[in-house]
Amino acid sequence: MARRLTPALIAAASLALAAVAAPTASADHGAATGRALADRATAYGATAKYQVHANAVADGYVPDKYCVFDRVGRTGALGYPHFNHKYDNSVDPKKPAALYYEDDGRGGKRLVGVQWLVYDRDQKLTTDDDRPTLFGTAFKGPKPGNFPGQPIHYALHLWLWKKNPRGLHETFNPAVACLPGTTRP
Repeated sequence: MARRLTPALIAAASLALAAVAAPTASADHGAATGRALADRATAYGATAKYQVHANAVADGYVPDKYCVFDRVGRTGALGYPHFNHKYDNSVDPKKPAALYYEDDGRGGKRLVGVQWLVYDRDQKLTTDDDRPTLFGTAFKGPKPGNFPGQPIHYALHLWLWKKNPRGLHETFNPAVACLPGTTRP
């Protein structure tokens, strides 16, 4: 049976995050950091309903059957990506292009992170004059496509729902693991 998060609960969580973040931002870091924290609270509120996996699928996030891990450095994983390509090129904190889930140990999925994806304007890996920012952080890239047909792009990960000991915007999270037999052959 799927749990439902009520709109009131989502709104309350968003307001609580914004209220906690606002004093720190104004006292210590200025308007830019205040905006980044407010945008992060917005992302929390917008993605809270995706704690229920079925809500993400119903909203157009298409699950990949494979768990993605760091094949090069073996420093963690992303989990199972769920892309909604209508949000490609979004820098709106409410509209991430991807959600990342991990196995919850009970046969279901648990939301761990989100990602924004913006295509490089000139499709050249050697230029970055169109690098976007969100949450006061520059996107990583430009990067080649991860699968055939994906354009050169910039990406920004945000580990909202599971702490990444390496940092909030690092690509791979060492606290996320892929179960044996769940990765792309």
